[in-house]
Amino acid sequence: MTAIPDVTLKMVIMWAVIALLFYLAVWKKYEPLLLIPIAFGALLANLPTEGMINLPVFENGEQTHPGGLYYYISLGVEYEIFPPLIFLGVGALTDFGPLIANPRTLLLGAAAQFGVFATFLGATAIGFSAQEAGAIGIIGGADGPTSIFLANKLAPHLLAPIAVAAYSYMALVPMLQPPVMRALTTEAERKIRMKSLRQVSRLEKLIFAGMVTIVVILLVPAASALIGMLMLGNFLRESLVTERLVKAAQNELINVVTIFLGTSVGITMTGERFLDFDTLKILGLGVVAFGIATACGVLMAKAMNLVSKNKINPLIGSAGVSAVPMAARVSQVEGQRADPGNFLLMHAMGPNVAGVIGTAVVAGYFIAAYG
Repeated sequence: MTAIPDVTLKMVIMWAVIALLFYLAVWKKYEPLLLIPIAFGALLANLPTEGMINLPVFENGEQTHPGGLYYYISLGVEYEIFPPLIFLGVGALTDFGPLIANPRTLLLGAAAQFGVFATFLGATAIGFSAQEAGAIGIIGGADGPTSIFLANKLAPHLLAPIAVAAYSYMALVPMLQPPVMRALTTEAERKIRMKSLRQVSRLEKLIFAGMVTIVVILLVPAASALIGMLMLGNFLRESLVTERLVKAAQNELINVVTIFLGTSVGITMTGERFLDFDTLKILGLGVVAFGIATACGVLMAKAMNLVSKNKINPLIGSAGVSAVPMAARVSQVEGQRADPGNFLLMHAMGPNVAGVIGTAVVAGYFIAAYG
């Protein structure tokens, strides 16, 4: 029998939302690796499908009908498997050398976390619970896997709008950050040229990965899954003796998990869940979180310049959000807009990596405090 009579008005409205996501991903090329799986999962969620999201059926204690395909795949989100595996791939892809070479940029990554806490306070002020506010605030860290991980822990009913907001704003980094960066800096500041970074040895990178793992897990045990996988991936990368494993983490693993994670998030975007006033509030708070995080990173760099002879270009402070490496590229583009001969990308990777670590730590704090 045809399923056309089962189509509802909310499904049709969601088709328009999904079309917008496809437009941003395919034609505007905003984070297509993430937005396309999310949008297609949402499309499946808003069709009268069979064998996709239904629960298994039990009679007299025995299963008579299996669950749908995404009933099982989505367990990777519910059981908190997919986000840490994404972190494993991110660690294998990321060079922590710029942060080690210029450790003071760790402060820029830390400053960006003020956006998370400011949004947490704002969300509680407009009626969200502490658990919901923590999950919403983490959008300011611009880290999709961490947002999903924390939302699943604290507010699973808000997983869809939080994930869509986090990934959408990550994709819109080149549009959202530059106005804030320009408003808070002078032309002279944007032209600051930073000294070349020193070469970081393999031993330093391996020690760094091990020490961050130990220190962060001792201080914030709830962040163990994210930090542990991030540093495992990086240790594999920097050891230079596990090429096959590094390539698998950088390519096959992260690609497969990205497909399943994105579609699993999208499959939760039913019209009943997504089309309500709370979703609009979350999207609005996400923009605020992102703006505050960007501003705080830039302002921290300016403050550090007041007491330092070795000046920091404030533009790299915006890379304190953990959208790797998009935020660092924005710093590079804005720097060259002011001075075509200025190269800030590697300098910006320091706060960018610090932001990844910082957001994971903040997520661990929220889990420990409100989980």
